[in-house]
Amino acid sequence: MIEKAIKYLTEKRLWPLVDVLIFVVITYGFHELWWTFSGQIAGSPAFTAAANWLSGTIYHASAWLDVHVFRMDVLLYSPNVIHFNDNNTGINVNESCSGFKQMWQVLVLFLLFPGPWKQKLWYIPMGMLSMFLFNIVRIVALSFAMLYWPQHWDFIHLWVLRPIYYFIIFVLWVIWVEKYGGMKRYFEKATISVK
Repeated sequence: MIEKAIKYLTEKRLWPLVDVLIFVVITYGFHELWWTFSGQIAGSPAFTAAANWLSGTIYHASAWLDVHVFRMDVLLYSPNVIHFNDNNTGINVNESCSGFKQMWQVLVLFLLFPGPWKQKLWYIPMGMLSMFLFNIVRIVALSFAMLYWPQHWDFIHLWVLRPIYYFIIFVLWVIWVEKYGGMKRYFEKATISVK
């Protein structure tokens, strides 16, 4: 029966659809579990410590770029506030800005999606690092938004920069499927090992 399903999916060229469906199920399942247990997750001392460390690290890196590279006129306040003197506004880089959720999403997605474990050992940390680096870029971009388009800050924050996280995760996943395999390769290997 499995061989018939594999043959059908191959003949109809449906494997990419299967891969996308698995991606959607993992992503949707992750979000549902995250928001269902967000109170317990956020209440965990380990989560709080990690998210605070991440938000502090991102704050310092972003503030350094704002001041030393882009020459913004800012004051830095504890905890993690970048205040813009030009228009008397600021950004508070708190734990929800840490990118911790997106890092977990990358971890869960690539742990569950088929592929060689040897490659997952470096691909997952690289994906998490990508989330971290993009988050620094995101805070710097929000600094520019706060300075030059403060009236559009919410739109840029919620509808431009946040979706880029998910676009990056999707691109990482597409690269993974193309390079290391999706469900078709998984079932082909499983069928060969059974024979």
